Amino acid sequence: MKLAEQFSSRWGIILASLGMAIGAGNLWRFPRLAGQYGGAFLILWIFFLLIWSIPLLLAEFSIGKKFKSGVIGSFAQFAGKPYTFMGFFITICTLGIAFYYSIVTAWALRYFGFSVRDIFSDIPLKKHLAQDPNYLNNYWASISSGDWITVGLYICVVILGAYLLAKGIQKGLERANRILIPALFVLLIIVAAIALNMENGLKGLEYMFAVDFKHFSNPVIWIEALTQSAWSTGAGWGLIMTISSYSSDKEDVTLNTFIGAFGNNTASLVSGIAILPAVFAISSSDAAAISYLQSGNQALTFTIIPMLFSNIPGGSILASVFFLALFLAAFSSLLPMIELFVRNLTDLNFTRRKSINRVIIFFIIFGFPSAWSLDFFSNQDWVWGVGLILSGLFILFAVVKHGYTKFKHNFIDQDSDFKVPSLYFKICMTFNIPLALLLIYWWMSRGYSDYPWFDLGGNWNVFDVYSNASIVTQWALVLLLGVIANNFLYLKFVKK
Repeated sequence: MKLAEQFSSRWGIILASLGMAIGAGNLWRFPRLAGQYGGAFLILWIFFLLIWSIPLLLAEFSIGKKFKSGVIGSFAQFAGKPYTFMGFFITICTLGIAFYYSIVTAWALRYFGFSVRDIFSDIPLKKHLAQDPNYLNNYWASISSGDWITVGLYICVVILGAYLLAKGIQKGLERANRILIPALFVLLIIVAAIALNMENGLKGLEYMFAVDFKHFSNPVIWIEALTQSAWSTGAGWGLIMTISSYSSDKEDVTLNTFIGAFGNNTASLVSGIAILPAVFAISSSDAAAISYLQSGNQALTFTIIPMLFSNIPGGSILASVFFLALFLAAFSSLLPMIELFVRNLTDLNFTRRKSINRVIIFFIIFGFPSAWSLDFFSNQDWVWGVGLILSGLFILFAVVKHGYTKFKHNFIDQDSDFKVPSLYFKICMTFNIPLALLLIYWWMSRGYSDYPWFDLGGNWNVFDVYSNASIVTQWALVLLLGVIANNFLYLKFVKK
């Protein structure tokens, strides 16, 4: 089916790909991992970009471009009617992430406002911390659970995103990304320039790129590098499949994929260059800096960064710039998540405006629990974050079923001036299947829950935040629903 609307140019779809990929993970997860493992992590992170992320993105982009439908419709047409439920799982998995990810935009706005207020406050943050060392921890606890302002902000962000997308692809998503992505890079470069000019700032840069070869014998760093690449680039999410459904028939699959993937990694590197030198410059010692970097995702972003910036002149201004950048990154990634939902609804012959109205209602209802409870947020992050690996496995399965060489020739290479070697693609896709299975096993064996399967009473431990029982139960419910509705979904999304 030929779509009436497409991106206006190659840059439109590239910016959309960058907006999809560059998100909060670039600013809050990547600096922690780069700080924890240094150059060894960077080497493995780039390795998995080439081995895992790019091959999957090539597959997703070409499938979306070929079938011009949402994830369910495109996947079903490619993999075949019996496997429609897999496209359904990919869609629900990404929506599960979208519902709680919208809350991150609200948190970023809260801290942006917090930092701006601190600029004009008679009692700066540094004095608050001197009087109460737990001041930032208490603030984080107050806004991350049971806070109506946070709830109101995330609803406003969803409505804003939906309003932009209601204008369509060119006037909505494309126009928004023309502002969001350049602004994000400018803000990150400002923070990086200031951080590098601080005393001891270059130490952070040296630490980030120094390679300690002993890390390569640690299996954790390999998994961390793979997951960071997969989740940051959006490989396996179905988002690039959605974006490419609006591409022209002659769009270069390979070139667009490589530009988007390496653009995302560039944003991560700039984020690391902004954060690590700042941490080293402001910390009392190198050991303290490393301790801060290893303190965890949320702790580093929402408690450590404001505390560190409070110790330097103009730190509140720098913190405001950082959290504005975090908001732009989170919001630019949220837009294609909303569009994924919209695209599937328009496949059901809803008008775009009616689809937008339904999306707003769904986001408000299903995002509320994560906005109200940090434990619920963490559970959804755990369940659907790991679920992305299963989504990637389904895409790998579909390509294997079609045939590596045949798929590459018929889907990827048709309009690509720049072509990757067929042997490279085949090796990567073959290697990634056992890798995905290993990754799921590894994540579920990490032991974040004391009772991963059954509680002390022998009951199925489904309500534990980090239990394997919670993961398996929610996955099983979605898969069961998809299998039961498989023929109905195919009828509605393909045979409509």
